[in-house]
Amino acid sequence: MNTKFFSFFIFLTAVFPLCLLTAFAATSIVPNSYAWNDVIGWIDFNTGNITINSAQLTGYASSSMGYIGFNCNSTPNGNICGGPAGNWKVSNISDGYLSGWAWNDAIGWISFDSVTATSSFPYQVIINQAGDFSGYAWNDIIGWISFNCVNTGTCGTVNYKVSTLWSNIPTSGFLISSIFDTQINQGSALNSIIWKGQLNGGSVQFQIASSNSSSGPWDYKGPDGTGNTYYSGSNNVAIPLNLKYHNNQRYFRYKIFINSDSERTNSPVVEDVIINYSP
Repeated sequence: MNTKFFSFFIFLTAVFPLCLLTAFAATSIVPNSYAWNDVIGWIDFNTGNITINSAQLTGYASSSMGYIGFNCNSTPNGNICGGPAGNWKVSNISDGYLSGWAWNDAIGWISFDSVTATSSFPYQVIINQAGDFSGYAWNDIIGWISFNCVNTGTCGTVNYKVSTLWSNIPTSGFLISSIFDTQINQGSALNSIIWKGQLNGGSVQFQIASSNSSSGPWDYKGPDGTGNTYYSGSNNVAIPLNLKYHNNQRYFRYKIFINSDSERTNSPVVEDVIINYSP
């Protein structure tokens, strides 16, 4: 049996515009980031050591009352986790929704959400898709801490906010290929698909659509013949395709899905896709 190959050179990463996938490493605060409190004034996040990822904040901000630590593992006094105060941090619990506690030696605990504080009044600090903070934190001594002038309606008069390069943009995306013609009038069998590149802790998945017409219809299917499953495998390894759904078809397309690692610190790079087919 004669077999042939289609090889399509592509270069997909987390920043490929059609892929719609962005994955962010732990990142620093954007310059000129300040929060505000009516008692202690400006809280300066520009210390150069604050990082944010999909799990937590680390580092500390400065204020007129001293440093405010966001994680027991990275205070001005180093790692104090397991000390008298136990383990504490500000967590990123779900796509930019912050929770938990920060600490300052002068005023004590600062709550970032009402749930962990068991407060009947709802509040939370949130990071949006642009990386901008909003909402309030609470401290029993100084009261509310505002992370964005939109909270108080002072933007335009007093502009301030805390911002980061981290974003809660989804961790996966897809690309649909062009239409490929096997030039076999009676149709061909699609045997396997291979991709070349690096996983980088993420995953690469495919769905295949085939038709005897260059105009489709294009029904992208996984191994079970539905859109609910995916062909997946390691780089440089042939992934068998289910001939039941892709036999005696002249034209085909693929949809490739790229998923970052769980921490959004890295994503796969796909450099080449190869389709094996036979008459």
